[in-house]
Amino acid sequence: MGHKESKVAGVDLNDETIDRLTKNTNYTPEQIRQWHEAFLRDCPNGKLSPRQFTEVYKKFYPEHEAEKYSSQVFRTFDTDNNGYIDFVEFLVAVNVNANGDIRDKLGLAFDIYDMNSNGQIDKKEMTKVITAIYDLLGEENRKADNSPENRVKKIMEKLDLNDDKNISRDEFVEVVVYSVVFACLKTFNTLLLLVFMFHLCFVCFLF
Repeated sequence: MGHKESKVAGVDLNDETIDRLTKNTNYTPEQIRQWHEAFLRDCPNGKLSPRQFTEVYKKFYPEHEAEKYSSQVFRTFDTDNNGYIDFVEFLVAVNVNANGDIRDKLGLAFDIYDMNSNGQIDKKEMTKVITAIYDLLGEENRKADNSPENRVKKIMEKLDLNDDKNISRDEFVEVVVYSVVFACLKTFNTLLLLVFMFHLCFVCFLF
């Protein structure tokens, strides 16, 4: 019969939401229901909060500052900017990580750096995210060539193909796609998939 009595964005699913996710992801209705059950085990109210999101990163980086970086990833996943990640937002991100091609995955990475969502990454935005990654990794050597500012300078030189002081989505994706250093991408289960976004952003450290 289905779930027509259920709420779209709440704890339960309805037929419309399942149909929408079936069309926009690679998952079957049954797989979507299984993902939903797993999501609710971690988020019983159907909402993944910024605090919960940060706690995932803290489990992997307990000695370091995780909040600055996790907040950037959270912003990217929270596509309607309502302050939490619902199941639809979660599964769409999971699907890109698990089933998307390299360009889809790098598109998500680009969105993390593009803090004001204007389709361009400027030096200030890049520096904020790179500094957040330094904090996440506990990088203490930030002098001379290893400073966030100098690293950003090198990244901008490599990715800013038209020398307009900004990195477009096309520039970001094209340079990384054709970089020989880009390696195998892995995925995890349920909330651990969120940590995967770190690896996408870390690719900028390879330049």
